[in-house]
Parts: sequence; structure tokens; C-alpha cells
Amino acid sequence: MVTRFPPEPNGYLHIGHAKSICLNFGVAKEHGGVAHLRFDDTNPLTEDIEFVRSIQDDIRWLGFDWGDHLYFASDYFERLYGYATELVRKGLAYVDSQDEAEIREARGTVTEPGRDSPNRDRSVDENLDLLERMRLGDFPDGAHVLRAKIDMGSPNMIMRDPILYRILRAHHYRQGDAWCIYPLYDFAHCLEDSIEGITHSFCTLEFENNREIYDWLLDNLDVPRPQPRQYEFARLNLEYTLLSKRRLLWDDPRMPTVAGMRRRGVPPGAVRVFCDMIGVAKANSRVDIGKLEYAIRDDLNQTARRVMAVLHPLKLVITNYPRGQIEQLEAPYFPHDVGKEGARTLPFSGELLIERADFAEVPPKGFYRLSPGVEVRLRYGYVVKCTNVVKDDEGEVVEVHCSYDPDTQGGNTPDGRKIRGTLHWVSAAESLPAEVRIYDRLFRVPDPDEVSEGETFLANLNPDSLQLLSESRVEPSLADAAPGTSFQFERQGYFVTDSDATDGRLVFNRTVTLRDSWARSHTPDTTDADAKRVSRETRSDSATAVLQDHRPSDAALAAVFDRLVGANVPETDAGVLTRAPEALALFAAALEAHDNARLVATWVVNEVPRAAEGVALSALPFSGADLGGLLGLIAEGVVSSRSAREVLAVMGERGGDPAAIVTELGLTQLDDVAALITLVEGVLQAFPDKVAAYQEGKKGLIGFFVGQAVRESDGKGDPKVVKDLLHERLD
Repeated sequence: MVTRFPPEPNGYLHIGHAKSICLNFGVAKEHGGVAHLRFDDTNPLTEDIEFVRSIQDDIRWLGFDWGDHLYFASDYFERLYGYATELVRKGLAYVDSQDEAEIREARGTVTEPGRDSPNRDRSVDENLDLLERMRLGDFPDGAHVLRAKIDMGSPNMIMRDPILYRILRAHHYRQGDAWCIYPLYDFAHCLEDSIEGITHSFCTLEFENNREIYDWLLDNLDVPRPQPRQYEFARLNLEYTLLSKRRLLWDDPRMPTVAGMRRRGVPPGAVRVFCDMIGVAKANSRVDIGKLEYAIRDDLNQTARRVMAVLHPLKLVITNYPRGQIEQLEAPYFPHDVGKEGARTLPFSGELLIERADFAEVPPKGFYRLSPGVEVRLRYGYVVKCTNVVKDDEGEVVEVHCSYDPDTQGGNTPDGRKIRGTLHWVSAAESLPAEVRIYDRLFRVPDPDEVSEGETFLANLNPDSLQLLSESRVEPSLADAAPGTSFQFERQGYFVTDSDATDGRLVFNRTVTLRDSWARSHTPDTTDADAKRVSRETRSDSATAVLQDHRPSDAALAAVFDRLVGANVPETDAGVLTRAPEALALFAAALEAHDNARLVATWVVNEVPRAAEGVALSALPFSGADLGGLLGLIAEGVVSSRSAREVLAVMGERGGDPAAIVTELGLTQLDDVAALITLVEGVLQAFPDKVAAYQEGKKGLIGFFVGQAVRESDGKGDPKVVKDLLHERLD
């Protein structure tokens, strides 16, 4: 097997090219063959040596190498010209002197055949003479073209005497001014494949009709046998972006170019995994960008050191901390992976900076971070309690004053008191200033080309695709971070030091969030019933977004898939489990503790990744048996599903027995009918308009009422009991 990646050096590669690179180099390697890199440089107007170098760098970055097999179409110009004269001698090509408009008009339409050129019957000698004079530069640009003589009535319009050569006086970046005629793609490409001994010529679906001219030329010329064969596959169409070299700046981190992704901190391994994940298809479709983001998170989760950064600082003063004292707290770089070593020290003082969003003077329901009178853990530090706030003249909080408990170093509470929130922080004096660039999706909609009449794709640009944060602070261990180094800013996302930072400044580009918050924040308002129908494919914080919903082709995995489906596991979840060994192992262990396969699969695929915040399944601080025990508590009615998610979040942070955590957090399910009646009646009194709508026939509102009542019970209310009580009062 001999494959080739044949880019035209007229721009920078994007992720669509990465798919082709992975296909050509990957298939050749898989079958013990070789892959060529060939620059299809037959258009001197747009090509440049800079693009050649960039493309080579991108391919090597992706992890592939062509070895000794580097080729240029321009090296074959003499041989290609020889093939052109061979066609003329065989009466299969002629020089046409019509201009471009006349040729186009005579080609016909999809319903009407074309008309023969008045020059079609020129003699072989006349055609050879004209072709040679075209080469020598005797004619101006556009005076003549060389066309194949095939069939002007062919239903495939490409076969209606396609143009093979044109006159073009332009300086070629490798051949200089040696040529003033250049071959067109359809003529050159198949012959280049033949010259190099290519066996499998992979191209995208838009070239499917070109296969006929590809084969016709090889059939009618004296070329080596066996001939190469063309195979088509669907090009990559990625949501929320455009894949077109003419529309893309090359290294802006918002762009899907390989150079842009590299600057944004995307690991090459993640790109390879993504290309393998989406596979090769024959039908065009748009690929969920969540699949790419999942692959990026999964790769960085294994390698990116965990550090702390505060993007929107708010000062926190510990009033009872010894003045002037600075402690050095040891913190591991991989707190959830005992197999990975490495740690740094964090200076802890009486003046810290926390994230502004982690404090609320009047906290909303379910806010488990810092607020007046509330205790929280400071990551690796102490438990603190908010005692006071300082405001500026406009009433905005500028300082939070707290007291700390010196017996809680490391976040432990010797007396066993319940602490729900854990915050990241940096020391106000010892932290370092940094510019942080928050990159988001370039477009607001999945298909940027879907626009109203008179608009262009620019109408769909996301105005918030870049936010510059100039007041951010990072821990001092990042002082010497080399350009291109990736980190996980705890609770924030994955970031990389920018390659273009100068003057000793620390500049970080966000590579990807810890979870996909886009789908949730950019989903149009829907009813509860609509929300339940949202496809798992759009929820990229779920591992379901990783994979296509189909049975694996591998026989062994297919057998596992069938067994899971037979056990009532949804096909989408079965697809995830069979392709993720760690997830399947967790599922099997949890199933031993709780025998509802469907429920176990749902939690392994959807809830565990959320609770783990990007931690690898193999590094979770809890076991499959612990997860199964938690699901058993749901089944027994001890805890609601909503409260169980809160328990799982705690398990994801520090492990522990689920039953003990339920008790610690006071989440035992409320099934006291009298208490629930009070809650239900309160909800009905609060929403009289919805009660009226329900009684007028909108029965789907029952879910709304159940949700409100369970929420009022802090998630402890038994939904089944609540629903029954609602029906008693509404029906």
C-alpha cells in the first residue's frame, strides 16, 4: 500500500487536512505500507515556499513523517508535458482557441449536452505545433488551452472535453520562469499518483465525479501498471467553525488551523484521537465540536499539571492570621493520581485573592461557596468563615474579611463539622500578574453559512470569542513556565503559555474548559419537556459526546455491546462503554454492588465525568463499589437522585462511603407526608397561573411542579410521593 497526502502550498493546514493526514499516514502504517508527502504545486499564482515549510512542520507536529518520500508536482512538469503530447498524437486532445466565456457557454447544462468546439477537429500536427508554441511563450495568456477530446454530450459535465493545460505567465517558487503553461489538477493529479506508484488515492467526496477523468487519463496513456485507484470519503465539517483556507487566519487560536490549534495548546495526540473517533464515512455531515473538545480534555487530563490561578480577583483578608506570617504549603501537581509525582509549595498569608464569583453577599439557593457567616475550605489551606465585607463608594464589595481555624490545615475538620465548599486562591503579595485570554467558539451557531438573504457568514461571528483578562493572578510556581506548556487551572479549565508572549510577561491562552458549558448557556429557552429531548450528542460534558451512536465494528467489542444492550443499557451508553475500557471497568464494578444495568450505565457515562471534573476514571478517589452503593441508596429511597449527585461531587473530590456522606451532608430523603404536603401546597400557591394552565389541559406542567417542590425540600423530597400528592390536589 502506498498513499499520499497532496496539499497545494497555497495556505495553512486546518483540522480538515489533519483528518486527511491521519487517514493517509495511518492507513499506510496499519497495512505496512508507506505514505508520501507531495506538494501539488501547479498554480504559481498562489503558492509559496513559506506554506511548504509550515505544512511540513504541521505534519511532524501531528506525529507523522514521510521519510525519504518528499515530492513536488513541479518536478514532474517535463513528464506531464510528455503525456500531454502523447494524448495529442493519439487524437485524444486538441488545442482550443476559444476564450473562457465561449468554452463555458458551449459546455451545456446538467439537462442539455454541450457543443463541440470549432477547433475540435484540428489535425494532430497543428495541435502539436500550437502546443509547443504555447510552451515557448508565443501566445498571450488565455489565447489557447489544451483540452481532452472525450464527449461533449456526457452526463458527467467534467467529461465534456476538460481543460488540461493553460497559458499562465507567472513566476513559480521552485521552477522560476522556466514554464509559461501549467497543467490543471484533473490532468496532473492522477499522473503524479501513477509516477509515484500510489495504490490508494484518497480524496474528499467533491471529487467523486472527477474519478471518471482520473481513470480515463490513466486508461488512455502509457503509464505503469497496475494503475492507482481513487477512493472518496466525506470531508470534515466541524460545528461552530469554517474549514476553508481562504477564510482562515493562520495562527489565531480561535481558528481551526493546525498552527492556531497548536498555539491554543491543543495536544497533537488529541487531534489524532479525534480523527480516529469520527472515522471515515461516505456521507457528508457536521461533526459535533464537543467530540474534539472531549479528546482535548482527555489528553490534557493525563499530562497537564494542576495549578491555581484567580482570573477575576477579590481580596480576602484573614483577620486572625498572624500578621506578616507566610506559610509554605505543599501541593501536588496531580492530586487525584497517586501514580504521578511532583509538587510545589504555595505561599499562604493573611491576605489572599479568591475568585470574585466565589463570594455572594446574598447567596442564591444552592450556593455552596463563600458568603457572610458561611465556612469554606481553601484548597490545601484552612477552613475560613466570612465575618465582614468592605465596600467602595459605589457599594461594590472590594474585600472579604474572614477568620480561620488553625486546626483545619489541609481542609480537615477534627470535630467532623460539615464544610461544603472548596475554593482556589493565591497569595495577594506572592502571586504573579498574568494576562489571560479566554478563547471561545468562533461562531454563535453550528453552521456559520446558514444566514439570511443578503448576509454572509460574518453575521454569525461570536462577539465573545475572545476576552482579555488583564488583572488575573497566578501562583508563583508559574514564573518560569516555558512557552507552549499546558496547565490545568483548578476549577477554571486548561490553559497554555502563549508562544508569542514578550518582555517577560506571563500570557495564558485557554485551550478548553473543564466541562462544556457552551451547550447549556447557548441553548434557546425551552420547556421542561423540550429539555428532556435534547440529544446527548449536544451535551459534551457527557462522555456520550465522544462517540458516534453505532455498534463497534470490532467483533469482540461488538459482542460486549450486544450484551449491554441485552441488559437494557441504551445503545448510546453501550457505545461509550465498549470504546472506553476504564469506563467499562467502573461499570462492571458498580454493577456488582447494584444490579440495575441501565441506571449504572447512565451514571458512569453522564454523572461521573461531571463529578470528576476531568479526572481520569482510573484516578477517581472512589471505587465502582462505592458508586454502586450510592445507586443502591437511590433505589432504596434513602436519597433522591438530585441529592445523590451532590454526594457524588463530594466523592469525586475526596472519596468516602456514600452512606456516610449522605449522613454528613444531611441529605436523607424526606418522605414525611405531612411535611411534603406543606411544600406542595406552598408551590401551588406560588404559581397560580401554571395551576390554571394545568387544569386547562397542559398536563406536562406536572414535571414543573414536582421540580419546584423537590427544590424547596433542598432535594430531599421523594419525587414519587411529591407527584402523587400533586395529582391528589390538581386532578
